[in-house]
Amino acid sequence: MKAAIFLGPNEIRLEEVNKPLINEHEVLVRVNASAVCGTDVRIFEGKKTKGIRTPSIIGHELVGTIEEVGAQVKGFFAGDRVGVMPVIPCRKCYYCLNGRENVCANRTAIGYEYDGGFAEYVKIPGIAVEAGNLVKIPDHVSFEQAVVTEPLACCINGQRKANVKMGDVVVVIGGGPIGLMHVQLAKIAGAKSVILSEPIEHRREKALLAGANYAVNPDSESLHDIVLGESDGHGADVVIMAIGVPFLVKPSVNLLKKGGTLNLFAGFTNGVLSEIDPNIIHYNEVNVNGTSALTRADYYKSLSLIASGQINTEVLTTTGYTLDDIEQAIMDVRNGNGMKSVITL
Repeated sequence: MKAAIFLGPNEIRLEEVNKPLINEHEVLVRVNASAVCGTDVRIFEGKKTKGIRTPSIIGHELVGTIEEVGAQVKGFFAGDRVGVMPVIPCRKCYYCLNGRENVCANRTAIGYEYDGGFAEYVKIPGIAVEAGNLVKIPDHVSFEQAVVTEPLACCINGQRKANVKMGDVVVVIGGGPIGLMHVQLAKIAGAKSVILSEPIEHRREKALLAGANYAVNPDSESLHDIVLGESDGHGADVVIMAIGVPFLVKPSVNLLKKGGTLNLFAGFTNGVLSEIDPNIIHYNEVNVNGTSALTRADYYKSLSLIASGQINTEVLTTTGYTLDDIEQAIMDVRNGNGMKSVITL
């Protein structure tokens, strides 16, 4: 089979490798679509290393068709269209037993410890099959739509942490696919006004299509003034950072009203620190929290929203890539040339 082999920072190469062999507890999936995440970009650049092996096959946003089923696997058959939840919880540790399986102390993941979706086939390990990490996709949902189920599920987790409510003023920093997912979810939650900040014009245009009330160019407009104008001078109820830029943390927290919440959704480069005034947190009683990955329940909610047509997936993706274009697909995400690059196999 063809697979994009990650060899180290800034080096990924398409190779012919053996198709995975499965045992009686495993499932082999033929990958129909795989998407490039911002985390994949950080892995490619060498900025994220935890759980990453070299050489290996990365890519954790994938959907496909079951090719083979192990003899001991129940409920799945060859030909089933499936989505794959990449994070595999142990279901036994303190965090799993207390509603935080997404930060499982022993978590592993497809695309990290196990080979991922930038290949023609992917083996789903028995531990993932047993944990329920394979989910059947409704027939009317295309693979190009379903491939965003995993990142959207992560955003659902982020919205829960941010506690977006009806009537809220919500600011989303960053107009990439993750930012536009947060725009749509905030509107579904009943936000009165959703303000997106993004310097790239084509992403601002897509943000308006996604339902943003304002798409602000922070290089030429005052985001602060617009937020105050939309909130009767109080500030935003919620600010979600959908881009991991450390120097934006301080101005983002300054957009909040008293008692507001700043959610650091995007991952940041390890060791790169942010400066923040603790008095803002103290005197304004603001909440600062983060988001990591997804729960299995989030994945089902995400797929339901897509299947019911409540999420505009077209504004989130740029299609037309193949495995031959893997490096270009990664670079286009890094440079903001498109949206989420979708590799079709």
